[in-house]
Amino acid sequence: MNENSRMTSIARKINFEFWLRQFANFLVIDLILMILVCVYFFLWREGFVPDTETVTDRDFTWGAYEKWQYIIKTESGKQYTYYFSSYLKWFETPSWILLIAQALMLLEDMFHTKKVRHLMKPLNDIAVRTEKLSSMAFDSAKMESFEQAVSGLDPENPKARVSTGDQDLQSLEIAINNLLERMRESHQQQDRFVSDASHELRTPISVIQGYVNLLDRWGKEDESILEESIEAIKNESEHMKNLIEQLLFLARGDSGRNTLEFVQVDLREIVEEVFEESEMIDPHHRYVFEGNEPLELKADRAMLKQSLRILVQNAAKYSAAGDTIYLKAKRLDGRPAYLVQDEGIGMAESEVVHVFERFYRADAARSRSESGTGLGLSIAKWIIDAHKGEIEVVSRVAFGTRFTVKF
Repeated sequence: MNENSRMTSIARKINFEFWLRQFANFLVIDLILMILVCVYFFLWREGFVPDTETVTDRDFTWGAYEKWQYIIKTESGKQYTYYFSSYLKWFETPSWILLIAQALMLLEDMFHTKKVRHLMKPLNDIAVRTEKLSSMAFDSAKMESFEQAVSGLDPENPKARVSTGDQDLQSLEIAINNLLERMRESHQQQDRFVSDASHELRTPISVIQGYVNLLDRWGKEDESILEESIEAIKNESEHMKNLIEQLLFLARGDSGRNTLEFVQVDLREIVEEVFEESEMIDPHHRYVFEGNEPLELKADRAMLKQSLRILVQNAAKYSAAGDTIYLKAKRLDGRPAYLVQDEGIGMAESEVVHVFERFYRADAARSRSESGTGLGLSIAKWIIDAHKGEIEVVSRVAFGTRFTVKF
């Protein structure tokens, strides 16, 4: 029997079993309805017996359909007789309508084999593939060839691929090659991360070492050199401390060790707090806040506030003194959101796509005197991702940048 015939046979069997269950359900429904009608009839007719009479007996007489009787006897000897045929005619039309409807439904259900076969197709495909895998003949020569192909692979070579030319092993080859590709990407990312971290740490270490040598030569006697060296060492130490803390935060995030405590918060309230803080600590820029309605969501309050601070600090860093920075809390597409918009130096479109990469700083930003680790936006992105948020960046050179975050 071919595969299509076998699946059709199974589908027909499933459909027939379903039809039988449907038929049994209709029988049960009809039986329950009959019982309910009879109980109602008995109670209804007994209600016509005067309250002064006491019912002593009830009886049924059978025979021809027209002679079916329900007899109620009372203590006074009176007898109340009711013929079923006189009342059952009321139920004939509804009964026929119900029976015809059930018959049509059963008739329709009888021809659903094709539909069942269509629904079974995904399961059948899995079963067929599993059967092929279980029956596949992996002889020793084939396995040895596959083992040699894997053993002889150079993982450092970006073009290295597992290939035996055997059709039966093709799915395994694709899986291993995809795994190799992901491993190479992960390795390259780690190499990049270590290289960038080393580069960022090398600069403050070199500065500290230079000032220590300066102190060793002249700082013991020259107070101006002593003060300058101490101040520079303090600044560079603080920079290194911030860099290491940010690196540790991202490392914990990558390994899943950053714990977030989700509670009900008002996003508008958080944005307004950051606005007030920014106005207080940064007199060189003009801050504008917009937000009226409460924006409730589940979030880690401290983390969410930190992500907003990073974006605001970034806006201030790359905006000229006197520029305006806008903080907005509003609903976008029915979702709570906040926006940070500046009038700063902006970025080219080619730079925007890299803005959240670790240690990345746009060329325009590198040329400025402001220092930074290049990790702030990466941390903000991690926090927003952890809250299942979306972040959108729009930027134009010399016009400014707008960050939109939706939750």
